[in-house]
Amino acid sequence: MKLAAIDIGSNAARLQISTVLHNDDTVSFKRVEYVRFPLRLGHDVFNYGALTPESEARTTKLMQVYKLLMELHEVEEYMACATSAMRESTNGHEVAKRIEALTGVKINIIDGQKEAELINNVVVQALDDRQFLHIDVGGGSTELNLYVNRQKVNSKSFKVGSVRLLEGKEIKGGWRKIEDWVEENVDSSQEVVAVGTGGNISKLFNLASKTSDASTTRAEIERIREYIAGFSQEDRINKLRLNADRADVIVPAADIYISVMKWANANEIIVPDLGLKDGIIQLVYSHYAKKRKIH
Repeated sequence: MKLAAIDIGSNAARLQISTVLHNDDTVSFKRVEYVRFPLRLGHDVFNYGALTPESEARTTKLMQVYKLLMELHEVEEYMACATSAMRESTNGHEVAKRIEALTGVKINIIDGQKEAELINNVVVQALDDRQFLHIDVGGGSTELNLYVNRQKVNSKSFKVGSVRLLEGKEIKGGWRKIEDWVEENVDSSQEVVAVGTGGNISKLFNLASKTSDASTTRAEIERIREYIAGFSQEDRINKLRLNADRADVIVPAADIYISVMKWANANEIIVPDLGLKDGIIQLVYSHYAKKRKIH
């Protein structure tokens, strides 16, 4: 059986198709298809407040492509979720309805709390009993979640993201709100380890020297950030081989991860290969199992 997740973010839209595996009483998911396309919806919304007809047309075409891929893979259930850009757009819901009418793909515009919850449901599997600060940086927002003993004790969504910073459209006082939240909620008397999710931290982690298979240091992320910042946009694409839509946002994204880690006094960061799309897959399976009364 195959399930699918569509994640429509402020920078890119992703499709993940996974096979459901059963091993005795354990259910797991194996990725069989992954497609990412740089829609950059945040450019419209953070500058003009709404999605343009051009962006709507491109999103419609992409949903048609994703639907065909799901049909070819014989996907049984799927869910499409849109985050910061579409939920802040004045015409986001109208655009979603028109896309559904043309493609049959229903787009669920979720709030920051739901977005964080879906990511948390998969990230918690990578944690132990220490204090962890989960940092998820998207194009339009950053979600912070604090864990102690593998239990989430607090969370908050902030309107600070990589595309928003690139466009110079960060919300006034946004950085200070993040710093205040970290200072109020993180127990500085205990060790805190950062957990990073999102495409930019994954790329930074790939370029960094590792302390283990899944972790590196804040100092190493800072070093890689300075290294990338020393290249022009053209050289980031041609010499560092970064995608064009990654090359311009990776430094602003790094600034968010580094700043949050500094405020939390976190010197280590774990980067699991997990994200919103994985949380959506898990939710889709939960709904599927409930309908068929599978335990």
